[in-house]
Amino acid sequence: MSSTFSLDPGADQLAVRDWLHGFAADVMRPAAAEWDEREETPWPVIQEAAKLGIYSLDFYAQQYFDPSGVGIPIAMEELFWGDAGIGLSIVGTTLAAVAVLANGTDEQIGTWTPQMFGTPDDVKVAAFCSSEPDAGSDVSALRTRAVYDEAKDEWVLNGTKTWATNGGIAAVHVVVATVDPALGAKGQASFVVPPGTPGLSQGQKFKKHGIRASHTAEVVLDGVRVPGSCLLGGKEKLDERLARAREGVKRPGGKGNAAMATFEASRPAVGAQAIGIARAAYEVALDYAGTREQFGRPIIDNQGVAFQLADMKTRIDAARLLVWRASWMAANNQPFTAAEGSMSKLYAGETAKYVTAQAMQILGGNGFTREYPVERMHRDSAIYTIFEGTSEIQRLVIARAISGIPIR
Repeated sequence: MSSTFSLDPGADQLAVRDWLHGFAADVMRPAAAEWDEREETPWPVIQEAAKLGIYSLDFYAQQYFDPSGVGIPIAMEELFWGDAGIGLSIVGTTLAAVAVLANGTDEQIGTWTPQMFGTPDDVKVAAFCSSEPDAGSDVSALRTRAVYDEAKDEWVLNGTKTWATNGGIAAVHVVVATVDPALGAKGQASFVVPPGTPGLSQGQKFKKHGIRASHTAEVVLDGVRVPGSCLLGGKEKLDERLARAREGVKRPGGKGNAAMATFEASRPAVGAQAIGIARAAYEVALDYAGTREQFGRPIIDNQGVAFQLADMKTRIDAARLLVWRASWMAANNQPFTAAEGSMSKLYAGETAKYVTAQAMQILGGNGFTREYPVERMHRDSAIYTIFEGTSEIQRLVIARAISGIPIR
């Protein structure tokens, strides 16, 4: 059932927003600097979120299926207002869950998504593995292979994935692999690698510029065997899709490339994360500008500073509108005819970088120190023009959508 697009969240959405804001303020923010310095997964914070019901399949399902479409954006904005690194540790599992929701059967969804979260007493995380050392934006260049062993009804996976959130520490990994290299991106599929599967190991763990409380690592697949039931969508649908691809026929309304289906579904949510970071930095800068005095008056009395804050607030609100529009469209099965999902992620990511940089400028030398959080927010924001589709890729997607030309 379709709902009317509204900029006025209902009572349920406002209650969730206030609940998450309290958790972000009381639990996440006091822990943010410590886990950023430690560069480790904040398991105690994730467990606290699980005990409260924030880190759970039920919670994200409720937000995901909210007909208004703004459940997920509101949740993401509040958590990332708290802290981006911890926020990504809490929500990183959802990317793997979205991959199963976008590509899997009802049985697969019911089997694997609960195992991604575990329980409040035994918290688990999941990882979505798409990027490779030589294949980031160019998903058609994936080298990880999946070969079907018909005699055993098993798939054998070999390759190396990189930049995987929760990679190697996850209970469940969702891996995008090439089944038919001749078909490029159309010859790929997604596979669930169950907990404890032999042959999967963690490679290099990355030391990052930002979002340092979120675990990012390589995942090595060496002769990994998974049952045929772990192919998302099933072999019959895969065979049909590959046959159409070989014939050069597109199926109207088909899910298409496995990785792209996941990214397209998650882009507005990622944009909402960026808005949370931007809003947090803006609020610090606004408060600082009202209390910091130079030449006998608060610095906000200076037009140069006041205009900076005006631009920051305007861009944050504009980015939120784009994210909410795209989220409502997705929830109500409205096609992204002008790549509205990519628009939202592009503008929100660029806004986060801009606003956090301006916040540092307003704080001056203090903004450059770790005594104030805007330095960390600025580092965290940098990834939002890079991961889940760089800003350049988003512009390419938008340009193709509005022109109808396969621009390269």
